[in-house]
Formats: sequence, C-alpha cells, structure tokens
Amino acid sequence: MSAPLAAPTPPTAPTPPTAPASAPPTDPVLARRLRRARTAKVLKAVAIVVVMLVFLLPMVWMFAAAFKTNVQVTDPSVGLWFKPTLENFRSVVEAGTLLRSMGNSVLVGVVSTLLSALLAVPAAWAVGRFGMRRTGSLVLVARIVPAVSLLVPWYYLFARAGLVGSYTVLVLSHMFAAVPLILWIMTGFFAGLPVELEEAARTDGLSAFGAFWRISLPLAAPGTATACLLAFVFSWNNFMFSLVFADENTQTVPVTLYNFISYASTDWGGLMAAATLITVPVLLAAILGQKYLVAGLTSGATKG
Repeated sequence: MSAPLAAPTPPTAPTPPTAPASAPPTDPVLARRLRRARTAKVLKAVAIVVVMLVFLLPMVWMFAAAFKTNVQVTDPSVGLWFKPTLENFRSVVEAGTLLRSMGNSVLVGVVSTLLSALLAVPAAWAVGRFGMRRTGSLVLVARIVPAVSLLVPWYYLFARAGLVGSYTVLVLSHMFAAVPLILWIMTGFFAGLPVELEEAARTDGLSAFGAFWRISLPLAAPGTATACLLAFVFSWNNFMFSLVFADENTQTVPVTLYNFISYASTDWGGLMAAATLITVPVLLAAILGQKYLVAGLTSGATKG
C-alpha cells in the first residue's frame, strides 16, 4: 500500500518591509517643526530650572545659615558641608521676643483678614453683580496710593486717639491694604458666576442677600480662600506699619527680625534662625491651602 499524499501548503505572501521606528521624517517641513518643538521643550525646562534656582537658593542658604555659627556664616569657604549647631535656635527661643512677636503677628493677621473679608466679600459681590464699577474703582485706588504717604497723618490721628502701640491700630492699618486686595480678587469671581442661579433662588423666595449667602458665597469658596490667604501673608510680612505703630509688646515678626541688625554688628546666626522659624507657618499655610490657591487664581483669571 502506498502512503497518502500530503496536502500542498499554500504559498505565504511576502511580508512588506517595515520602516524602523526611529526613522527620521522625510518631509523637511515636518522635521523642522519637530526640531523646533524639541528646542522649545528644552528651553522651557532650562527656564524652569533657572527660575527655581533663583527662588530656592536664597532659602537654602537661609536654612543652612541658621545651623551655622556667625563665623561660619561670614566665611565663604564654608558651604553646605559643615557641622550643624542648634545654638542659634536655642538663643532665639530662650529670648522670648520672637515667640511673642509671632503670636502678635498671628493675632493681627487673623483679625485683620477676617474683618477685611467681612467687608470686602459682600462689597465684591455687589460690584460684580450690579455693575458698580465706579465704586469698586474708588476702593481700588487704595492699592495705588503709596502707604508711606499716609503714615504721617495716620500717626497723628492715631496718636490723638491714643491708639499708637495697640493691636487696634495694627489691625486697622493692615485692613487698609487687605480690603482692596480681597475686593479686587473676589469681584472677578462673582462677576463670572451664572446670574440664573441667583434669579432662581430669588424666585423661590430668597432675598438678594439670601441668594448671595446661600448660592454665590459657597460657589466662590476657592476665591475667598485665595484672597484670605494672600491677605494674611501680606499682614504677616508687613514691616512698615508695625515699625511705626507698634511698641515693644505689640511688635510683629518683621520688626523682631530687624532688631537682630545693629549699628556695630549683625547676629547672622540668630537672624537666619529667626527667619527660618517665621517662614515655617506661612510655608505650611501655603502647602495646606495649595489646592484652593491654585483653583482660586486660575478661576479668577478667566472670569470677569
């Protein structure tokens, strides 16, 4: 018996040659665009690194100098590799002046920010909702007038009222800058909110202020948080008002830092340690409120 014949295999079609994945484009215009895109990406990364170095290097130097002695701070040969010491922090804390001034800064910053928000947020809603642009512009003039030009008349008025050296004068002076700042930020938020929401609330029986309180204000929470955080940071860093209006018991942290500088010498170690301690609260507030800060700034930039 003969073996069965095997079925013939069909011929396989030849596979077309595949171009290599990294083959450069043959179109010169496309190749030029790709080179420009890569160059722009590299330049963008370099610019980001340069900006980060400009802003971060002074802070890194400050943090490092806080753990150095005064001799090491002024010695250019001592870089980031040294034996750290906590003597600067110990001397600053034991003096007690910095902790008291930090408490004063927190008190003045919180009170001035809350009072400014109570005044500026409803005013911003009225300006943004009812088109009161002239009134808003008059309030915003305070952002243009130099505060130093008001120190002499302010000091005369507050001295006659017996308020110089008290917390009241610091709160009022800080509100002079915080109210226009919050008003300027929040006006764009309220102007960008849909007016139909408030009209529907008014139809359901709410008053104009009720619609603002229950509808507009919750929707503008990111902007409110952003404005309040920026106002608090301004109050925390303000030096001129505290230098003129405060006394030894009510002085804030910028004035305390200034006291480390004397005519004869400067306590660089104590100055850097105190600067590090007063930077931590603001840094923590910015980190914790980063979500609201970014959302508030981006939303406010596209509305209005």
